[in-house]
Amino acid sequence: MKLMRFLLAVTALAVVVGIAYVNQTTEPAAAKMAAAAQKFLDSLEPELKTKASYKFDDAERTNWHFVPRQDAAKKFTRKGVRFEELSDKQKAAGLDILKAGTSQDGYTKATTIMSLENILLELEKNGAMVRNQGWYFVTVFGEPSKTGKWGWRLEGHHLSLNFTMDGGRVISSTPVFFGANPATVKDGDKKGQRTLAEVDDQGIELYKSFDKDQQAVALLKEHIKETPEEKDKPEVGDPVGLPGSKMTEKQKAALMKLLETYTTRLSEDVGQEEIRLVKEAGLDKVYFAFTGGTEAGQPHTYKVQGPTFVVEFLNVQADSAKNPANHIHSSWRNVKGDFGLAPR
Repeated sequence: MKLMRFLLAVTALAVVVGIAYVNQTTEPAAAKMAAAAQKFLDSLEPELKTKASYKFDDAERTNWHFVPRQDAAKKFTRKGVRFEELSDKQKAAGLDILKAGTSQDGYTKATTIMSLENILLELEKNGAMVRNQGWYFVTVFGEPSKTGKWGWRLEGHHLSLNFTMDGGRVISSTPVFFGANPATVKDGDKKGQRTLAEVDDQGIELYKSFDKDQQAVALLKEHIKETPEEKDKPEVGDPVGLPGSKMTEKQKAALMKLLETYTTRLSEDVGQEEIRLVKEAGLDKVYFAFTGGTEAGQPHTYKVQGPTFVVEFLNVQADSAKNPANHIHSSWRNVKGDFGLAPR
């Protein structure tokens, strides 16, 4: 409850946060992250700091997951320091790292995803999975610096953000995962809330804009399967679907708009760099594939793959209240390797 009140207070201060983002736009994201991460570590007692801190080259850095990791006794198994063991001041410092790595929209989405755990707790009662919005963990790899290599992760159920810095630059912002269950809140005070509406709606709109011949190429017979967690490189194979070279200019613009719904979750300069790489490689080489139906409640997936990235979107699972296709997974990965491991 303490964390829930804290997150509600964060949401209530959205206007103030917006002003803060405007004031930060001139400072590179890597510098903001280094300052925020150091401030967070400095706020922790020795025991908590030990939990939060790993060496840069520790294998834990690439051990990423978006499920609520737990053992048979329902004890957490994810590494890092979790929000429920932090004071309000320390929680604020932890969220400042998140704020440094995301846009205002991305920050709002991330904190909303965290708050959805309360809805799942109510829907599932004493279910098999622990639903606890305090089970979001912050981990820092290496020493926050404007010169050396270091990284950080904020992760929990349906959320995994991973950043790697080197020489004062962000060299990797992947893997990045945002999910939502329920995708659309059906009842209660939050009825109608859609945390990830844009990535769902714009993917469907792009597919529906295709003519019959284009749809025949873009439509796959089987739903797209997510590449596994815990991998430092997505196993995606050759691109499938309709290439940008076979789209109209209007459709290409819609494709770019869809990609930007993913990259604008990140801080401005980081998201712009991802889009620069997409444009540099060429939108004609970006493929879009779709499966399933286009109406509410119909399971559907899509995949967007280019020379530098892959997007995977799935809305095939029922939510915890058994509403069909109301459980979203969405990710942005580097096809050559996440965590700064891609050859440069």
